[in-house]
Formats: sequence, structure tokens, C-alpha cells
Amino acid sequence: MTPELETPRLILRPLELADAAQTQLLFPHWEIVQYLADVVPWPFPPDGAHAHYRDKALPAMARGEAWHWTLRLKSNPAQIIGAIDLRLHAESNRGFWLGLPWHSQGLMTEAARATTAFWFDVLHMPELRVSKAVANAASRRISVSSGMKLVALTERNFVSGPHPTELYSLTAEDYRAHTTPGSSS
Repeated sequence: MTPELETPRLILRPLELADAAQTQLLFPHWEIVQYLADVVPWPFPPDGAHAHYRDKALPAMARGEAWHWTLRLKSNPAQIIGAIDLRLHAESNRGFWLGLPWHSQGLMTEAARATTAFWFDVLHMPELRVSKAVANAASRRISVSSGMKLVALTERNFVSGPHPTELYSLTAEDYRAHTTPGSSS
């Protein structure tokens, strides 16, 4: 089950099929999708959000293989501003996107911290791994600020094509050290 999570400014609400309409309006922008995995169709189809939620995200949640949330400001909880997910995938356990009007405000850092805590403190996972296109500096900063360590360099295909890619890792032990009161986080 995917619980609702909160941060100082956000509500992370478990994904529902009804969220697809707002997502469809907000998501299909090149600045948002260019560094997402190449499984995202581009150009994004008119029913892309609905089909993805119905056929992939919600079934994975039901199977206990993924946890998906929409991001909403506490000041306007009816408006979706982005999404974040965790998944049982060997190479990358977390993904996210944020609508353009909300970039560069630290909101995704808050969401990433909340879901990282869920990953380790509730699901009791031993390690969190994420892959990032080297060119995606903002996303990489979120990983580094949460204490993740660069563990591999590779190349992966993204919506915008193949890019050098960094694989980051955070172990449960390092997470606990990074979030302990008095630590550098």
C-alpha cells in the first residue's frame, strides 16, 4: 500500500487514475521529459498519462512493485505539480518529474527526502539506486544532496537520445548516518 506522505510544503498523494487529466496537461514538455528513460513516448500521445497510469503504474502499485505519488503544494492540494515514484528495479529505484512553474524551488528535494525515508524506514530496503543523465545537473544535485554516492558511469538511452549516465547509490547504513541529528545533512 502507498501511504500519503508530507513534507514542510508538499503533500505526496498516492497516484489515482483520476490524476491523469492534470498530468496530461503538465507533463508533456521537452524540458521535463528529455532526460527521462526512453520508454516515455515522444511526442507524448494525447492519452499518454491515462494509458501509463492504467496499464503500468497502478498495476505495479497493486502488485507491491512500485509506489507512485503526485506532488501537491499544501497551499493548493487540488493542483498536481509533479510526481515521484519508487520501484523495485535493479538499476534505478526512483524517478520524478516536476512541472515547469515549480522548478528551482527545492520542492523535488523535499519530495525525494520523504520518499527516501519511506524506502529505508518503512520498506526496509538495503539500498537506493538512481541513474541520471550527466547533462541533468539539477536532478544530479538532488542525489548528491541526499548523501548518494556515484558508483558507476555508463551510457543509457533517454527520450533525447543516448547520454553518458551516472549511477548513484545510497545504502541504508549511509542513509542513517546522513540523517542522524548532528550529521552534515
